[in-house]
Amino acid sequence: MSAAAPTAIDCAWLLGEPGAAPAQRDRRIHLEGGRVAAIEALPDPVPGRRRLALPALANAHDHARTVRSATLGAFGQPLESWLPFLGVVPGMDPYLCAATSFARSLRNGVVDLMVHYTRLQGGLPYVDEAEAVGRAARDVGVRIGFAVALRDRHGLGYADDATVLAALRPAIRDDIARRLSAPSVPPALQLALVEEVAQRFAAEGLDAHADLQYGPTGVQWCSTPLLEAIAQASADTGRRVHMHLLETQYQRAWADAAHPGGIVRFLDDIGLLGPRLTLAHCTWARPEELALIAERGATIAVNTSSNLGLKSGIAPLAQMLAQGCRVAMGLDGMAFDEDDDALREARLAYALHRGWGYDSTMTPAQLWRFASRGRIAPGERADLVLLDWDALDDDALFDDVDPLQLLLARGSGRHVHTVIAGGRTVVLAGRVLGVDEVALQVELRARMRSALVADTRHAGWRRTVQAFAEDMAPFCRDGRFLGGCC
Repeated sequence: MSAAAPTAIDCAWLLGEPGAAPAQRDRRIHLEGGRVAAIEALPDPVPGRRRLALPALANAHDHARTVRSATLGAFGQPLESWLPFLGVVPGMDPYLCAATSFARSLRNGVVDLMVHYTRLQGGLPYVDEAEAVGRAARDVGVRIGFAVALRDRHGLGYADDATVLAALRPAIRDDIARRLSAPSVPPALQLALVEEVAQRFAAEGLDAHADLQYGPTGVQWCSTPLLEAIAQASADTGRRVHMHLLETQYQRAWADAAHPGGIVRFLDDIGLLGPRLTLAHCTWARPEELALIAERGATIAVNTSSNLGLKSGIAPLAQMLAQGCRVAMGLDGMAFDEDDDALREARLAYALHRGWGYDSTMTPAQLWRFASRGRIAPGERADLVLLDWDALDDDALFDDVDPLQLLLARGSGRHVHTVIAGGRTVVLAGRVLGVDEVALQVELRARMRSALVADTRHAGWRRTVQAFAEDMAPFCRDGRFLGGCC
């Protein structure tokens, strides 16, 4: 359980709106009813170890997966070969998977995160897994968006399954087809699944912790009738839509062949492109597409480390900002050190996109609007992160150095001491209070290792996935999927 809600927090430094307002020294933050009630200056320096307070961070695109990429043997694989590696481990309790993932995020200062639940982790019916994820969010102490995954084509790549299978070595075709081919489920049945999840969340009281959304996996994986049905359902219900778009160069090539009039224009034409839509990645979006996304008010979730780790590219974040796009930071389960360190992720994005030489293409204020959903000010929700400032500022020589500079230079998750969500302490001294994170991790690893030993078929499937990855390289590199994309 989270600790009792504090009534006041003292900090040596307050960055209430980093980059947009100056740092304030020696402040007391009063909390009441889950919100910031007042902020006052203290007459004397705060005694004891110094803390820096800043708004809690947010993760705008993730999947609630707990096993990291390199553990699966998938490090260095492009997305198209990497995806099947997610299935080389046996199915596990989805509560354990989600809770360990959420705890890692919360310990690193993230209180709001998006879950695009694109892959069942425990082999349970989708509604049951969704409930388990919602319970995990509640117990850990995070708020989530939960996008129900929707797709009806192209289970193996960016062409019909028969085209992809023909490009694979014969020895693995049957196994790949049996495990990875995408069933074609009518749009009405897929939308009914969203309603089932909504009813379950409401019945279990989980809708207070999870914002339910439609989650088409991507245009290449969803037929036009399905996307049109989602657009209409979103308009009817007001629910948001969360989907991938233009993540890799091969998706760019597919989009140009399948939608010569423009894939973003296509989304606009069917009524999807608007303020309720979040587009994950847009790594290969063009300036005119960004302009239309900005005009319609959609949000882009940029996933810097994931794009680097999967060799997808570097998103044009500076162009997005210049065009006026709404942008948000996603970790996509692939932070640079595979540790869900949101502070390091924000710093990496800033280093890549702030500009070269004397040119500035991203300001610190823009960075923090990108990385956080809030600010610390009277009336705002009390979502705060307290850093161990003595550990971060451990070599101080001058007392006039802006603390924001030090934060952008070296801040990371290891400096997070306390996290407060909605006025309640959910991380203290670097430890998640709602669950026993270490015990959950130990249990999950033990179950996985036991299952791998008990069933040797997992090793065979892993070899098949490795062979699939090898065969996908020439298939994608040579553009052979374009022949079957339409």
